[in-house]
Amino acid sequence: MAGSPTARRRRLSIELKKLREANALTCAQVGAALDWSGSKVNRMETGSGRVQPSDIDALCRFYDTGDELREFLKSLARQAKTRGWWQVHGSGAVPTWFSIYIGLEQDASTFRQYQCEVLPGLMQTPAYARELHTTGAHVRPEDIERAVKVRLERQTMLTGPQAPDAWFVVNEAALRNVIGDRPLMREQLERVLESSELPSVTVQVLPFDSGTYPTTGSFTMLGFPDPEDPDLVYRDGITDAVYLEGEHHVREYTRAFDGLRAAALSPQRSAQLIKSVVKEYA
Repeated sequence: MAGSPTARRRRLSIELKKLREANALTCAQVGAALDWSGSKVNRMETGSGRVQPSDIDALCRFYDTGDELREFLKSLARQAKTRGWWQVHGSGAVPTWFSIYIGLEQDASTFRQYQCEVLPGLMQTPAYARELHTTGAHVRPEDIERAVKVRLERQTMLTGPQAPDAWFVVNEAALRNVIGDRPLMREQLERVLESSELPSVTVQVLPFDSGTYPTTGSFTMLGFPDPEDPDLVYRDGITDAVYLEGEHHVREYTRAFDGLRAAALSPQRSAQLIKSVVKEYA
């Protein structure tokens, strides 16, 4: 079973939708049979509404499920209500739309990310992360420090006993885009080199002379250990994020990432390029 509350909520939504579709019913039909609205059923299946254990009891009686499945779903519903470690820092440090992503990231078994403007968050130094957050409009200093703390805590996923298979493709522009000052960038690139030596991490640089490549911006792909939890694609902006879960989206982004890996330098040559840029910042 997935570990974070976000992942449990997502798994519960998937299971409830599977039950309804197995019975060839619409949300409106299920809602009418249980004296609920069809929108309530839809919210349960999309993870946008709380699901009570009593709701699970009603649905399982209606679908005529076994006791084992009912207890499993009730357990998911109860555990989905718990708070993730990152939520204690408040919405000023972690916006709601990004909180969802962190919860899913914590349970990923595979991690694929392309960054075209800044270096990956899971490799950022405190100074680099702080500088990025400082550029936000109307951000309170205390929220900046909380946001940096959350980012640093997220990085432990790369060094833990269940670290995901993480693969990063970074555009050369991110290496040369000076955030803060040159000493800060030197320290940051040294951190990237350290991270690239972790057994579960692969880093490739997409050089300026790589030609055309199949992407229009940064994105992250998360894969999960349970085959019942489908892969997803995450893209974020300034005020919101997009989560793509359909097979078509995942397939096309997988192709794009494979194309980026093919166009990028090998991990060894990438490390050499990063080291040469570190010297330039000396």
